[in-house]
Amino acid sequence: MSVGAESERFVFSQETRERAQEIIARYPADRSRSALLPMLHLVQSEEGYVSPAGVEFCAEVLGLNKAQVGAVATFYTMYKRRPTGDFLVSVCTNTMCNSLGGQDVYDALSEYLGVGHEETTADGSITLEHAECLAACDYGPVMTVNYDFFDKVEPETALGVVKELQTGGRPMPTRGARLCTLKEMALQLAGFADTREGAVADGPAGDSTLRGVRLADQHGISVAGFDPSTPIKGKGAADVPPPATTRPAAATGTPAPDVKGPDAKSPQIRTAETRSPDAKTPVADA
Repeated sequence: MSVGAESERFVFSQETRERAQEIIARYPADRSRSALLPMLHLVQSEEGYVSPAGVEFCAEVLGLNKAQVGAVATFYTMYKRRPTGDFLVSVCTNTMCNSLGGQDVYDALSEYLGVGHEETTADGSITLEHAECLAACDYGPVMTVNYDFFDKVEPETALGVVKELQTGGRPMPTRGARLCTLKEMALQLAGFADTREGAVADGPAGDSTLRGVRLADQHGISVAGFDPSTPIKGKGAADVPPPATTRPAAATGTPAPDVKGPDAKSPQIRTAETRSPDAKTPVADA
């Protein structure tokens, strides 16, 4: 690298350096390297991607070498290795979403924006990518903008979201908080709260997400000994265990009968129970 190029290397702000120390303080003194993942999000929140300067910064503050940092940064797709737009639009084209039209959504956006996978529009505002899976098959086909979900999208609705972004709007995700820029999202992923007023209370939960809890409520199913009205303790609250609502645990440490483990049985009995378990056959503790 030339002297000129070295002098132009990105210099991280004092605020980022202070946040880096805050991240490191979350971990035991001899485990500071565990802070690498949020640290990479932190440098991405300032530059918009993980640059060579970002890799060097993480290595410096964590006492690692650049090869170790680079190996992690190149492994996870959420760490971008080249400049990325304010809005990262990801379309799932994996099996389930693809069969429901995910590829059609991606193709429509690619044609409209004039970019391909991991490419950014000329104005630097939108980066498009196809995703292998966005872990929301029950809402497919899905698209995310800076990791906030737009469910059951079609080419027309996806284009509507992108066009609104281009005009300065912030379309409301189907689920989750209101949209923010990729840099703002990276800061949240680094472990810092979204300070925008009301931002975390905006988005509803999806019907599929709530299906299980609704069925449990409908059929009166609950976790044994769990009182849903128990308040969540805040910082500094006394660590007082709730009153026992179940009978004392057996010798195994669980409410289940204290039975012999499978290793205490003969091979013949174990084989028989495996092939044809009986409802009365006691199950050993894991």
